[in-house]
Amino acid sequence: MGSVLEEPVTVAACDTAREVLRTSDLNWLLHRAAQRVGDLLEAAAVQHGIGMRGQLVLSALRAHAGRTQLALGADLGLDKTTLTTVLDKLEDAGLVRRQPDPQDRRVRIPTITEAGEQLRELVDHDVRLVEKELLDVLLPDERRILEDTLRRLITAEVDGCERSAGSCM
Repeated sequence: MGSVLEEPVTVAACDTAREVLRTSDLNWLLHRAAQRVGDLLEAAAVQHGIGMRGQLVLSALRAHAGRTQLALGADLGLDKTTLTTVLDKLEDAGLVRRQPDPQDRRVRIPTITEAGEQLRELVDHDVRLVEKELLDVLLPDERRILEDTLRRLITAEVDGCERSAGSCM
């Protein structure tokens, strides 16, 4: 018999956890909202053969070309193993190319290919459509307030607690 941690998470299980963890309803709400948005966006990206981490990497390569693999991982908050796995999949699909750094041939510089750019644009479009559909339940002022409030919470300084960089995805 498996442990509770091995069982699939259900909506009912999350509701039960919310009742037990009444100490932080805000934490529960933020976590569930992030899961909902993440699941929907991941599903949109996966339809095109990549996940949101793949989309994050493609977008970062487009925005700031020429970074080493190590610098890219640090900038995105992705550990070396995770980034290597994502880059391997993107490279196998012809969406990314890794070339040796002219200053240090042991170091690789990933670049987005034309096919990668085309797919990035397509996924970006579909992700924006999903986000719009999800946020259509809010009035324009509510959406702006939500986004502003979340930005303030993310950057808030709390006594005795450093901001954690954590993973971007």
